[in-house]
Amino acid sequence: MSYMQEYEKWLASPALSEQEHAELESIRDDEKEIRERFYGPLEFGTAGLRGTMKVGLHQMNIHVIRWATQGFANVICAEGEEAKGRGVALCMDCRNHSMEFARAAAEVCAANGIHVRIFESLRPTPELSFAVREYDCQAGINVTASHNPKEYNGYKVYWSDGAQLPPQHAAAIARELEQIDIFTGIRRMEFDDAKAQGLIEIMGAETDERFMSHVMAMVNDRESMAKVADTFHMVYTPFHGCGWKLVPEALRGLGVKHLHCVPEQMVLDGNFPTVVSPNPENPEGFYLAIQLADKVGADFILGTDPDSDRVGIMVRSRDGSFIPVTGNQTGVLMLDYLIGAMRRAGKLPEHPYFLKTIVTTEMARKVAEANGVTCCDTFTGFKFMAEKKNQLESQGLGHVIMSYEESYGYMLGDYVRDKDAVTASLILTEMAAWYAVQGMTLFDALEALYRKYGFYGEKTHNLVMPGLDGLEKMAALMKSLRAAPPTHIAGVEVLRRKDYTDGSVIDCRTGEKTAMELSGSNVLRYELADGTTILVRPSGTEPKIKVYILTIGKDETGRDENLAKYSQWVATLTK
Repeated sequence: MSYMQEYEKWLASPALSEQEHAELESIRDDEKEIRERFYGPLEFGTAGLRGTMKVGLHQMNIHVIRWATQGFANVICAEGEEAKGRGVALCMDCRNHSMEFARAAAEVCAANGIHVRIFESLRPTPELSFAVREYDCQAGINVTASHNPKEYNGYKVYWSDGAQLPPQHAAAIARELEQIDIFTGIRRMEFDDAKAQGLIEIMGAETDERFMSHVMAMVNDRESMAKVADTFHMVYTPFHGCGWKLVPEALRGLGVKHLHCVPEQMVLDGNFPTVVSPNPENPEGFYLAIQLADKVGADFILGTDPDSDRVGIMVRSRDGSFIPVTGNQTGVLMLDYLIGAMRRAGKLPEHPYFLKTIVTTEMARKVAEANGVTCCDTFTGFKFMAEKKNQLESQGLGHVIMSYEESYGYMLGDYVRDKDAVTASLILTEMAAWYAVQGMTLFDALEALYRKYGFYGEKTHNLVMPGLDGLEKMAALMKSLRAAPPTHIAGVEVLRRKDYTDGSVIDCRTGEKTAMELSGSNVLRYELADGTTILVRPSGTEPKIKVYILTIGKDETGRDENLAKYSQWVATLTK
């Protein structure tokens, strides 16, 4: 079916509301817009679905939600009656339409005989992962677009281990969706009827209490906070999202007396009125937090994204201004602290492991191995970290104490299998208090780590390529890098190149080809003669290619010069 035929099919469907019908009529003379909305369905992958909220097949709307849920329900039902009884846990964030979409998903699950546990209102993503595990559910659904701008929404799916869907199940859902008509192929029953029949159950404070009991058990050092509590001031912002309740509860439970929450951003609002993008990776979003920190004399700022799975921090530098700490730097600080804190508390396991992604700083490996902790790489995405954690621990090889990726996501403890900003916020604050006892800020601590472990530096470039032609450009760039691989980058020799699609490793000097453990992901890696690594990876959730520069210098100047030099090369990729 062509995109125009699909458009006309939607226009003619009685399933559309008057408002939806009017929206489609308004673009009748805009063929480009029609094409963008109807050239094909949103691709269902291991991260589920994510897109802008408009009417159309390639958008996020209630019809696409129902369609995706019917495909997921078919996969769950294929597991048998026990799986249907174990059911799904369902969660949503603060975004516009998230509650509406979550209830629509619940109605489809219930109509397919699948028991549903749905949160009464928005909750952090890690609590959804926890609920799947805690209630022994077969699966989970979270309606969220994480840190994306307000126009977006998304649909994340989880399996019985509490991790996002493994590739084989995502592929099974995609196959189901090919057979389901988006309007006539859906089973539905009214939410209230399903609730009355016991097919839908509401989760609330009792699940919060169970989750928070696990979070607070992660505390390693209450004494440090108690020593500095009278003088320790910190600022927190949830960026209008799901961290607004449980993150402050965790920090106060740790003993923080002077917790200053940004009042304008404690308001739940899917329009995110105070920020351009509610993403803790973007320092400009912290302007209100900085104003408040200067007013109250805080040295530490912490912010969580709308679904509270990512966390970013800012610290006061030597000149008194606040500087952002990158996801890589935050992870290195936390890893180094956590190993020491667990050791001091007698909680470090006998064979500790640490997991990071292939695009995360190599400084983390240095920190882990220097402290007797085994480091393993995984592909980007916490489903791969969860899989590796399950494998290592089920085989009795050791215990994973922490996992993280450079994009501000950290997984701690054994009760979630996804990134968790609630627990990470707790540990980061505990760490800030411990350093305060030593007379150090986190700025001082980071400088000390560079002196101890080496002057590592990282920079991620996002080559944004929106729209249908953007997908074609992304594919063309990856194809060209494979067809004519660079022998030198910014004048520095490429010693090895790795293609994670097939797991191949090429020695560029000899041409020898070997294999590595990881394969099956569209990522290219170049290892250079000066110790720099550059990776090129199409994003799994957004229309862009990410280029990661991981380097090390003899000192700060050498590191920064490397980052600038290789960034100039990255700029040539889109010319």
